[in-house]
Amino acid sequence: MKSKPQDQLSLALAQQAAGQSAEASSNFLQVLKVQPGNVVALYSMLVIESSAGRYVAAMAYANRAVAANSGFAPTYLARSMLHVQLGNLAEALADADLALRLQPDLAGAASQRQSVLAAIDPSVPSPQQLDPVWQLNSQGIQAQQAGQVDAAAGFFRQALQLESSNFAALYSMGVITNQQGLFSEAMAYLSQAVASEPTNAKAHFALGTTLQSLALYEAALASLDKALNLNPLYVSACTNKATLLHSMNRQHDALLTLDTGLEASPGNEDLLNNKAYLLTEFKKYQVSAAIFKQLLDKNPDYPFAQGLHADASLNACDWTDFEANRQRIIEGIRAGKKVCNPLTFAALTDSAADQRRCAEIFGDQRYAAAPEPMWRGETYRHRKKRVAFLSADFREHPVGYLLIGLIEQLDKTQFETYGISVGVRDGSELYRRYRNGFDHYLDLADKTGAEGARILRAMEIDIAIDLSGYTVGTRLDILSHRPVPAQVAYLGYPGTLGSSFIDYLIADRITVPESAQAHYREKLLYLPHCYLPRDASVTIAPSAPPRKAFDLPEDATVFCSFNHEYKVNPPLFTVWMDLLRETPGSVLWMMKFNNDARQNLMQNAKALGVDPQRLVFASRVPKVEDHLARFRHADVFLDTFPYNGHTTASDALLAGVPVVTLTGNSFASRVATSLLHDAGHPEWACADLASYRACALELAASRGQRKTVADVEWPISQQMQASAFGELLASI
Repeated sequence: MKSKPQDQLSLALAQQAAGQSAEASSNFLQVLKVQPGNVVALYSMLVIESSAGRYVAAMAYANRAVAANSGFAPTYLARSMLHVQLGNLAEALADADLALRLQPDLAGAASQRQSVLAAIDPSVPSPQQLDPVWQLNSQGIQAQQAGQVDAAAGFFRQALQLESSNFAALYSMGVITNQQGLFSEAMAYLSQAVASEPTNAKAHFALGTTLQSLALYEAALASLDKALNLNPLYVSACTNKATLLHSMNRQHDALLTLDTGLEASPGNEDLLNNKAYLLTEFKKYQVSAAIFKQLLDKNPDYPFAQGLHADASLNACDWTDFEANRQRIIEGIRAGKKVCNPLTFAALTDSAADQRRCAEIFGDQRYAAAPEPMWRGETYRHRKKRVAFLSADFREHPVGYLLIGLIEQLDKTQFETYGISVGVRDGSELYRRYRNGFDHYLDLADKTGAEGARILRAMEIDIAIDLSGYTVGTRLDILSHRPVPAQVAYLGYPGTLGSSFIDYLIADRITVPESAQAHYREKLLYLPHCYLPRDASVTIAPSAPPRKAFDLPEDATVFCSFNHEYKVNPPLFTVWMDLLRETPGSVLWMMKFNNDARQNLMQNAKALGVDPQRLVFASRVPKVEDHLARFRHADVFLDTFPYNGHTTASDALLAGVPVVTLTGNSFASRVATSLLHDAGHPEWACADLASYRACALELAASRGQRKTVADVEWPISQQMQASAFGELLASI
């Protein structure tokens, strides 16, 4: 039976092997109380103290171990290494010599002696410098740092020929091939690197990011978890894991991951940015804006944070320092800084020139053109033009709602249509219509940008039409590889994308006057009517519940604005409150905004002398036919500026409600004006806020004459829209 010291020694060794240094130390010290000369315990304590950087304490244990057993070579080698750390090079060399004399084949002893000699005399080469693999890796790293990627890869491949499991070469090749978009090759190299050094956190991290690029999400998650288990303070791994979970629609888990990271690294800028952004998806806009403000206080130049802060604030209808922040963002864009995304910027200014600059800055950062285009000038000779529509919104969504009729009416004798879905499948009737409306329907939501591009190139698509632009769900990364000869932007984002790989933008001569073409990087393709289509199959329900069902007064004037929260701003809201004050008993009917926005709007109304109860918020109704029918309870639709209502303004006109808008200089600020021209009422498009206010008051006063607007057939038919669109495609 073993004695107690032996039991404790065995336990301590097991604890040391498991990485439980504190527990192991306690037991080793208990052994040394009973057996002060126990070499195993002394040597183990030497290792523990040295690993913790406590070299003086470690040296004391080394000296005791040598005194206890002067013939144990590993102790001399360990003491030599300690002497180096303490700057005692002569003693380090003497101990290395003693270790070699006692055990000439002791692993690491010869290398240690050579290292000490090199430290004493710089003319003596170090062990690494004598190693050809080390030399090749060193040359490869130097070439890599100089941007000579091909040369670097050549050195690393030579190193791997000499030592196939060399971690540095495997890892470096994994990084290089990943950057080149060769994700399968990168995965192979990095898998071998992990096998070579399984406790290296950065190898697991690199493998995880590569697996993520291959859309192998579960495997990527496992690799990132291993990196974080090895290094809980690995912020990049934490950030990537949260991004990955978000891609997997596990937003709550992503938020928990970010919170865990912030506990380990409070105030980390990347984690703060990601958490604030994620909170907007939970509609926690006020909290999100506060975190973005915290980030900007730490780093005013954090990329795009000013715009994200503005977006969260606008969605909360929190207009604190609105004008100062707006001017700061505009000045940043003009200075070429990464301050704002284009969608938010469209709600801050109607300057088409500034919006182009914003789009170019953002696009170059987020969706840079691939260095090698997939389409290289080949000529296709198809019987019918192959036209692909790329969108995340073939579902219950404004884009889906507007476009479906045009797709169904497009002349299939001229065009072979492809629906390329990159969004969610909501199973709705609209989703079903899209699946049946295209000649071919492909779901590429789980494909990488390069994979999606290769599919479009293999199908020899003639024209690809992006329907998302810089909105949620965009997959411009697919078109960035240039898989298609003609690449077009349409409908989803009202403005230039400022990108070298988008050739055309479909507009009309009111949304983009010919005099403004310099502010658009794409070639303009003009439709003869408003560029915004409609689905003619949608009819208005014959009746709607009475006003009281919507909390609207029975006889008073109802001003209506069903646009999003972020499109409302202080100058506009001030005019709206003027209208309420000047029209006794009137109300402002808006969509049911998020809680932050509702509370802030009511407070702003009160501050402007209007009873907050005169703001009425409309809940969502399931059917679009019923939504259009309830519009008829409105007397005047008040449009937003500089980001007009698009679908909402179209809906109001279809329901017979007059729309008052402001005409600006940007695409987004001219859409309602274009709709009004089509509807035969250009007089409701105003040049400034004063005329906007006067027009709204005049329409409110004459609301009894609504028959001149209501029940009028839309002048541009579905067939006319589809025919004009087809002529446009044929011209490309």
